[in-house]
Amino acid sequence: MNAEIEPLDDLNDEALELLMTELGVARTARFLQQFTTGSGNYTEERKELFKDWTLEDVLEETRCRRENRNV
Repeated sequence: MNAEIEPLDDLNDEALELLMTELGVARTARFLQQFTTGSGNYTEERKELFKDWTLEDVLEETRCRRENRNV
Protein backbone atom coordinates (compact mmCIF):
# COMPACT_ATOMS: atom_id res chain seq x y z
CA MET A 1 0.00 0.00 0.00
CA ASN A 2 1.51 3.30 -1.12
CA ALA A 3 -0.79 5.94 0.35
CA GLU A 4 0.47 9.48 0.06
CA ILE A 5 -0.09 11.68 3.10
CA GLU A 6 -1.60 15.03 2.20
CA PRO A 7 -0.05 18.19 3.64
CA LEU A 8 -1.58 19.39 6.91
CA ASP A 9 -2.44 22.74 5.32
CA ASP A 10 -4.69 20.95 2.82
CA LEU A 11 -6.31 18.87 5.55
CA ASN A 12 -6.87 21.97 7.70
CA ASP A 13 -8.43 23.87 4.79
CA GLU A 14 -10.80 21.00 4.06
CA ALA A 15 -11.73 20.59 7.73
CA LEU A 16 -12.43 24.32 8.13
CA GLU A 17 -14.57 24.34 5.01
CA LEU A 18 -16.60 21.40 6.31
CA LEU A 19 -17.02 22.96 9.73
CA MET A 20 -18.14 26.29 8.29
CA THR A 21 -20.57 24.57 5.92
CA GLU A 22 -22.09 22.46 8.68
CA LEU A 23 -21.88 24.84 11.65
CA GLY A 24 -21.59 28.29 10.12
CA VAL A 25 -18.78 30.75 10.63
CA ALA A 26 -19.69 31.92 14.14
CA ARG A 27 -20.15 28.42 15.58
CA THR A 28 -16.96 27.22 13.87
CA ALA A 29 -15.00 30.10 15.43
CA ARG A 30 -16.50 29.32 18.83
CA PHE A 31 -15.61 25.63 18.45
CA LEU A 32 -12.01 26.42 17.46
CA GLN A 33 -11.50 28.84 20.37
CA GLN A 34 -11.49 25.98 22.84
CA PHE A 35 -8.24 24.69 21.32
CA THR A 36 -6.26 27.92 21.54
CA THR A 37 -4.07 28.35 24.58
CA GLY A 38 -3.05 31.94 24.10
CA SER A 39 0.48 33.16 24.54
CA GLY A 40 2.69 34.92 26.99
CA ASN A 41 3.12 34.52 30.72
CA TYR A 42 0.10 35.99 32.47
CA THR A 43 1.65 35.54 35.92
CA GLU A 44 4.62 37.74 35.03
CA GLU A 45 2.47 40.23 33.11
CA ARG A 46 0.09 40.49 36.06
CA LYS A 47 2.95 41.16 38.46
CA GLU A 48 4.16 44.01 36.25
CA LEU A 49 0.68 45.38 35.55
CA PHE A 50 -0.38 45.55 39.19
CA LYS A 51 2.98 46.11 40.90
CA ASP A 52 1.94 49.54 42.24
CA TRP A 53 -1.58 48.55 43.32
CA THR A 54 -2.51 48.34 46.97
CA LEU A 55 -5.25 46.22 48.46
CA GLU A 56 -7.33 49.38 48.79
CA ASP A 57 -6.86 50.08 45.05
CA VAL A 58 -8.18 46.61 44.20
CA LEU A 59 -11.14 46.95 46.54
CA GLU A 60 -12.03 50.38 45.15
CA GLU A 61 -11.82 49.11 41.58
CA THR A 62 -14.08 46.19 42.52
CA ARG A 63 -16.61 48.53 44.13
CA CYS A 64 -16.67 50.79 41.06
CA ARG A 65 -17.15 47.89 38.66
CA ARG A 66 -19.97 46.46 40.75
CA GLU A 67 -21.72 49.83 40.88
CA ASN A 68 -21.40 50.31 37.10
CA ARG A 69 -22.62 46.78 36.43
CA ASN A 70 -25.77 47.34 38.47
CA VAL A 71 -26.70 50.61 36.75
